[in-house]
Amino acid sequence: MISVLVVDDQPLVRGGLAALIRSSPQLDVAGEAGTGDEAVALVARQRPDVVLMDIRMPGMDGITATERILATHAPHPPRVLILTTYDLDEYVYTALRLGASGFLLKDASPEQVLAAIHAVATGDMLIAPTITRRLIEEYADRTVAREKPHPDLSTLTAREVEVLRLVGTGISNTEIAAHLCLSNGTVKTHLYRVMHKLDLTSRAQAVVVAYETGLVVPGRS
Repeated sequence: MISVLVVDDQPLVRGGLAALIRSSPQLDVAGEAGTGDEAVALVARQRPDVVLMDIRMPGMDGITATERILATHAPHPPRVLILTTYDLDEYVYTALRLGASGFLLKDASPEQVLAAIHAVATGDMLIAPTITRRLIEEYADRTVAREKPHPDLSTLTAREVEVLRLVGTGISNTEIAAHLCLSNGTVKTHLYRVMHKLDLTSRAQAVVVAYETGLVVPGRS
């Protein structure tokens, strides 16, 4: 059973998400929070597997709450799935850098919400490729300088660099495996090594690194 903490300052939205989660036999609602402070406190008490986190809330916002949750409960924090809208590019980028496991648009279908929770709970990062490109490319194009490669990339093999580049485009492990003519297991091994060498805690951070180092260039991914 996957336990999920629902965080949103709008009672109607929060209640709807909780009801949706309860409708899945594999999911359970660990609690509901209307502020970032409540979310931090509930995570400490309930230790959910996944936190479905809104960004804009009174008091402590979802980004600050995510940072505190991930830092406080390291090395095994809950997976944080951010709820966002298209006009929050910079917030989303910050959340990914902090180690959030992905983000979900508030107009996602019920099926997409449930699928995202399941995927994040099993260790995947869930950002749809089109959304990944739209949000991160837009932000990276404005603010990220790429004159120098990240020094840690020198520790990667050529194959690991290629896997990191493909992860940055937002495609799945299955699609990477097909592109490189490898098995899914081999792709996972390469990605694990990349994350270990670069000291990354989530696939989302790998996406950000791919953009920051210029492996994926906005508009040309």
